[in-house]
Amino acid sequence: MSDSRAPGKHRPIKSYVLRQGRLTPGQERALEQAWPRYGLDYAGSPRDLDACFGRSASRILEIGFGNGDALLAAAQSDPDRDYLGVEVHRPGVGRLLLNAAKAGIGNLRVLHHDAVEVLDHEIADASFDEVRLYFPDPWHKVRHNKRRLVQPAFVALIARKLKAGGLFHLATDWAAYAEHMLEVMEASPMFRNRLAPRAVAPRPAWRIETHFQKRGERLGHGVFDLLYDRVDPTR
Repeated sequence: MSDSRAPGKHRPIKSYVLRQGRLTPGQERALEQAWPRYGLDYAGSPRDLDACFGRSASRILEIGFGNGDALLAAAQSDPDRDYLGVEVHRPGVGRLLLNAAKAGIGNLRVLHHDAVEVLDHEIADASFDEVRLYFPDPWHKVRHNKRRLVQPAFVALIARKLKAGGLFHLATDWAAYAEHMLEVMEASPMFRNRLAPRAVAPRPAWRIETHFQKRGERLGHGVFDLLYDRVDPTR
């Protein structure tokens, strides 16, 4: 059997595996009815976020929002800022849309796509005041560590999309992944730990205790919040 891939083509390693699961009737309905209000179709070209939200405001990006509970709570409690969530798993998108429609909030938009591709192709540099990455897949087996999202190239990409002085907030319930995050973040000249070098922060008030956090705590895991400020290159 011949290999149909073009010579020299390299397929990037994904930090996720699609496990779509089953949608509830409510989630299916939300994907059909609430998507025109909250959803942004991936186009692969630069996006005007002011036009998407209908205003110019400070903006927060959450990557991999899971079931959307933390993102929804943040958007509801902070109406003066706009929130963009990116998630690849359809049931989580459906759940967030269902709850957002029930709440009737207006400062939330959603992309159902790979966050790295969204950042690479659709988001202008210095677009966000904060980027949040809560409980990404830890890929805890050593042979899978290369799939971890937090890698030097990804951190450099986040730095480009943050404004100077912007915040990158990471959280995990895997100690080994927290250590990996600390190593990568501390090595980046584009970020500075808000508390002190290699410091782990108490859970900030803006991050609710998520389903993933509670599950991790039930399993005896610690929870690690890391707060890194984007260094202002002009100073």
